[in-house]
Amino acid sequence: MSMTDPLDTDPALASAVLEIESHIAEGGWDQPARLYALVPTVQLVEHEPALASMMGLDHSSERGSLTAIEQDQLDPAVELERALESIVWPPGVHGCAAVVERLVLPPDVDADIPEEGSAAQEFAREHPDRQEVRIVAGTTRDGSTYCALRLRAHDDDQSVVGGIDLVPGLLGLLSATLTDEPSEQEENE
Repeated sequence: MSMTDPLDTDPALASAVLEIESHIAEGGWDQPARLYALVPTVQLVEHEPALASMMGLDHSSERGSLTAIEQDQLDPAVELERALESIVWPPGVHGCAAVVERLVLPPDVDADIPEEGSAAQEFAREHPDRQEVRIVAGTTRDGSTYCALRLRAHDDDQSVVGGIDLVPGLLGLLSATLTDEPSEQEENE
C-alpha cells in the first residue's frame, strides 16, 4: 500500500479509513456511496458492551483506535455530496468517513468539460482517458483528515494511495457535518 502522508497523520483515522477501504474492496466495484460514523473504540466498548463483544473489541486491544459504524444506506437518487449538506453528527461521533466511486479525467481536459451537470457527466463517461476511482475520505472533529484512493485500472492493495488532502472538496463537506449546530442563544444574538 502506498502511503504518501506526512508525519502528522492521525494514525487512528488513517487506520480506520484504510480498514473501510479494504472492507469495501472485498465487495468489488459499482457499489453505492456509503457513510460511516467514527467513534473512539474505547467509548464503544464502554457504552455498547454487547455490540463491542459481537465485534470482538475490548478495552486493552482497542485504546487509541476508531471504530467505523456504517450508517443506513444513502438514497441512491441523491448524490453523496448533496446528502452531506443535510447531515449533522451528534457530539459522541468523533469523526466520519464516506465512500464514493467517481470518474476522474486528466487535468489537461478541464477546459473541455461542459458546465451543465448532465453534459459534464456524459462527457466524463465517454472520455477515452477517464479513470474510475474509489474514494474513502475521513475526518475528525479535531480537523484531522485522511483519504485512500483505489483506481479500478490498478485494483490491488499495493496500489492504494493514501494521504491527508487527496480530495479536499469531499473532506470539506465531511468536516462541515461535524460542526456543532449553533445554540438557540447564539442564533438569537
